[in-house]
Amino acid sequence: GRILQSKASVPEHRGCVPTHFRHSRIGHPLFAKPHQSEKDAELALTLNHIWSEAEIQERLKNLYQHQPCTLSDRIMHGTMWSLYRFFNRLTGFKPANTPVQAVEWRLIVLESVAGVPGFMAAMFRHFKSLRSLQRDHGWIQTLLEEAENERMHLLVCMKMFHASYFTRFLVLSAQVCMTPFLAAVYVMKPGAVHRFVGYLEETACLTYANIIHQVETPGTPLHAAWAELPAPDLAKAYWKLPADALWVDALKCMFADESNHRDVNHTFATMHDDDPNPFVAK
Repeated sequence: GRILQSKASVPEHRGCVPTHFRHSRIGHPLFAKPHQSEKDAELALTLNHIWSEAEIQERLKNLYQHQPCTLSDRIMHGTMWSLYRFFNRLTGFKPANTPVQAVEWRLIVLESVAGVPGFMAAMFRHFKSLRSLQRDHGWIQTLLEEAENERMHLLVCMKMFHASYFTRFLVLSAQVCMTPFLAAVYVMKPGAVHRFVGYLEETACLTYANIIHQVETPGTPLHAAWAELPAPDLAKAYWKLPADALWVDALKCMFADESNHRDVNHTFATMHDDDPNPFVAK
């Protein structure tokens, strides 16, 4: 027979023509709809830590680097730092007087890669929880928050930079190469992947700290290009920055986020799969 719906359960559309989501009054998390004004950007619709200046400065002074202890640690450490040095050569990144374009390439590719492991690990843990009919002990949410945070870093960067076809090729190549590798390792030894990500975040922290230093140092190309550059509205909304925030303020928040991912993944690397997530309360 026919299934009847009550009138209250059917959305009303003028003239019986459905309204496209873009033109509806439902809010969009990135404020991308015509009716959403800049004032709406004051609302941050994703959960993330809002860093104080004191917290950022404390983390900038402590660029922690884990010393490999086990064989898998040494393998992951060697792999990551080999990739780091290759990535430096590929993008033209150097510790002093870095060309602005080299930094733009680096940040886009870095954030597109950094957003992969957290989502992949959450997926594996999600499927394992379903298969075993057991709880996950709180890991999935933290891993998804990490992946979402890295994706927001990328979207903030895309408000500032233009991705050339070569940059898009680098992003695609990095995903194609890294995802199968990390997935294969995670099936066999999840802790090794978390250790790898910890080392990845260490290099990200070094990169951001160096960029921030150059932006704040007169006479460098980055200082000339970015010292007075305003932060995009998306960054101001996401980290609740003041209206007059600069791009370097957004970079500092991104650095602090990366330092948190570094600590979380190094902690996960030391834990058993069924240990409760100590970061749930955070």
